[in-house]
Amino acid sequence: MNVRWGFLGAGWIAKTALAPAVHAATGAELVAVASREPDRSQALEPQRVHASYQDLLDDPEIDAVYICLANHQHLEWAIKAMQAGKHVLCEKPLTLDVASTDTLIAVSSSTNRLLVEATWSRWHPRFQRLETLARSGALGQVQWIDAAFAFQGDHADNYRGQKDMGGGALLDVGCYLLHALTAALGSTFDTDVRDVQQDLGYTNVDLTTRFRLNAGLAEMTGLASIASPEVQRLSIRGTDDTASMHHGQAFTTWCETSTLQVGDHIEEFPAVDAYELMVEEVSRRILGEDGWVLPLDETRTVAALMDAIEESAAD
Repeated sequence: MNVRWGFLGAGWIAKTALAPAVHAATGAELVAVASREPDRSQALEPQRVHASYQDLLDDPEIDAVYICLANHQHLEWAIKAMQAGKHVLCEKPLTLDVASTDTLIAVSSSTNRLLVEATWSRWHPRFQRLETLARSGALGQVQWIDAAFAFQGDHADNYRGQKDMGGGALLDVGCYLLHALTAALGSTFDTDVRDVQQDLGYTNVDLTTRFRLNAGLAEMTGLASIASPEVQRLSIRGTDDTASMHHGQAFTTWCETSTLQVGDHIEEFPAVDAYELMVEEVSRRILGEDGWVLPLDETRTVAALMDAIEESAAD
């Protein structure tokens, strides 16, 4: 039995990563796509194309919806999808603030529909190994986390450069850094944002956000930027050992081999498509089978942390 997927949106990530992942995944099939441009929808090779987002939600043969719209549209269409009886896999960030995240969690509960944030790196075996090391005590007490995700691009004509569309570095790539924090520590810890520095663009979005915070007994430093030389790194230091992603991309390793340094030892990981793993695991959960999905309490914690960082920057 397959989960019958429908896509709201047919942008770059849907075409390049998610549609191929659904086509390749076990237990999933791409039944329909709806976007502003029918040709782009058809390029994803669904069984059919719908003229509008609502038409797709009204399709009784769709079990689950993947939402890859601009950030400010996630809340509206995730609510409509769940109220239409569809399970939801929604691109990161799930919403623009923790209050909206709470709204979606409440709708998920009331409709009994699965809601998952598509932070796809969390399904990568290397990332899950890092999570196991941090949470199991293999590194000792986690003391320090350093994370960075930066790249350069021209965002004037897309949502990343528009404040009212949920643009900016913190929402775009900062969420990856904070998901590394919850991967290491879980979703429950006291937080104190100690320092935030932002470089704002002419549209008032944060092109770069640097932050330092305390999370329980651990300290975290983070760099999120959509206007800096490309870098991705992630290190977790405990009282007994350190684990680091120095080789390959810490957050966007895709269909390529990768490594994790644990102390003086290098662990190697074969090439995998973490998007495909995500689709398969979410589909299994929808079918009532065992399948790992990103916990909503961790998604909520990340949203609350982003709110706290923004509030600190505004002070």
